[in-house]
Amino acid sequence: MSHLLVVRDLVKRFGGLVATDHVNFDVIPGEVHAIIGPNGAGKTTLISQLAGELHPDGGAIEFEGQDISRASVPARALLGLGRSYQISQIFRDFSALENVMLAVQSHAGHSFEFMAPVATDAALVAPAQAALDLVGLGSRAQVPVAAMAHGEHRQLELAMTLAGNPKVLLLDEPMAGMSLKESEEMIALLKSLKGKYGIILVEHDMDAVFALADRISVLVYGRIIVTDVPDAIRNNRDVKDAYLGDGEALA
Repeated sequence: MSHLLVVRDLVKRFGGLVATDHVNFDVIPGEVHAIIGPNGAGKTTLISQLAGELHPDGGAIEFEGQDISRASVPARALLGLGRSYQISQIFRDFSALENVMLAVQSHAGHSFEFMAPVATDAALVAPAQAALDLVGLGSRAQVPVAAMAHGEHRQLELAMTLAGNPKVLLLDEPMAGMSLKESEEMIALLKSLKGKYGIILVEHDMDAVFALADRISVLVYGRIIVTDVPDAIRNNRDVKDAYLGDGEALA
């Protein structure tokens, strides 16, 4: 099967610290590939390299067969890499629809001219509304972001990512700060997107990981110690020892 994204021997150093230590993994079309590991394992550093915010010191990142290791963030976005963040990147004074319209405009390569001409541009309204519908916020389009719940902020950020028509979603802790109910709703939402996009999921919530992932890579001290299907990861002694530190079964 062809690969959407392939990471080969990726290395990132910060002085004497090897934050990404010859990492290898791949993502196939429609797959949810989760990256898990303890705090400080290098997960966000890895995601930042995939998104283009950090350039690797060695190895390569290939997207649909093209080497993008040195490509800029905008260039990767245009190719089809969409990233969400641990902390929502949204404009609180704007409505949900306006936020997504700005994301559509940005992806199209236009400068922000903000809301006077943008608010009535049908070429922006239609795809923005479609993205909101996709994440379950269609009826909240006109609500100011400041009046929305935290879980809705995360849904909105996902809508803004989807507005760029990505092929691969880079999701960095999409459940961060959520209540149990909000997490369950986000898991259901991400399940609805499975098969439509390749998804790289960095997440501490093991319930979410095991509910969503087709494959899981375990990152420890910058190195992937194993990549396998969820059942095999759940019962892997090395994973239990490295990730939990006491050999308990992964929940």
